[in-house]
Amino acid sequence: MTSAVERRLADAGLEVPTVPAPVAVYVPAVRTGSYVYTSGQLPLSAGELVATGKVGAEVTPQVAYDCARQSALNAIAAVKSVIGDLDIVVRVVKATVFVASTPDFTGQPGVANGASELFGVAFGDAGQHARSAVGVPVLPLDAPVEVELVVEVA
Repeated sequence: MTSAVERRLADAGLEVPTVPAPVAVYVPAVRTGSYVYTSGQLPLSAGELVATGKVGAEVTPQVAYDCARQSALNAIAAVKSVIGDLDIVVRVVKATVFVASTPDFTGQPGVANGASELFGVAFGDAGQHARSAVGVPVLPLDAPVEVELVVEVA
């Protein structure tokens, strides 16, 4: 059975992918009590990074926004991998978006909107969340974006 969350994503032309395999020694997500914490999710699609490099240099803000959106889809997939039914998500509590960027790039919040807006599409009002958008010098595999997620579940 397809969840209401997955139907909303499908209406937007998106689907929850298979959770990407970890690139090191960790699990994609962990449930403890009423919360699911994801590991950082990269913008992987079909096993390949959507883009590589730094935002403000090799990667444009628009491509980085798209990477944040893909990373968010992967975070949703990680959540689904431990709870099965995305309709038991009560609320997206916190998203942390890391943006590998040049020292002069200050548009991290705009890049992070790629993830935040996707959570709104997927979860409606329950997708409104606290967020940090952090500029960093480098991310794993030279990815431009990484997204972590905390959700509350029923």
